[in-house]
Amino acid sequence: MTSARENSHGNGAGLPRVPSIPLSDDASTPGDQSIGGLVRDATTHLSTLIRGELELAKSEVTGEIKKGLTGSVSLIIALVVLLLSIPFLFVAFSLGINDLLDWEDHPWAGFLITFVIFIVVVALLVFVGIRKFKRIRAPQRTIDSAKDTIATLRGRGDDEHYELEPRRP
Repeated sequence: MTSARENSHGNGAGLPRVPSIPLSDDASTPGDQSIGGLVRDATTHLSTLIRGELELAKSEVTGEIKKGLTGSVSLIIALVVLLLSIPFLFVAFSLGINDLLDWEDHPWAGFLITFVIFIVVVALLVFVGIRKFKRIRAPQRTIDSAKDTIATLRGRGDDEHYELEPRRP
């Protein structure tokens, strides 16, 4: 057996050992083996090759999954930081309204206007969401197909009325 490090010309840091197929068999020469022995050897070599390929694929996929997880964690942390910084944007927006309208004596007014704007945006999003939910329909073609399949399996494919549950006595 050789290792994955040896198979990859020294660039296999951390990879597990992967079985390899021997290029020569010292036990006998090709002319001395029977057909059964050749088939057995071919089966053994094929099995070793497939196991080696699966081990190589497993080690490569494992490495890529680790990279993907690291990238995902970085993106999740960035999203959390972004979400935590949003209130500062809203405070700046409210204070900007106060400065724009020259209401330094009443800072609550800018925050109230910002709150009303958010309530209007939330109401619009709720309205759109409810309309989308009301448009959801049952998968009628799938239901009909399932009923047809059940009726066919029961041997009653010519009936027009199908039941999903078996009849009880």
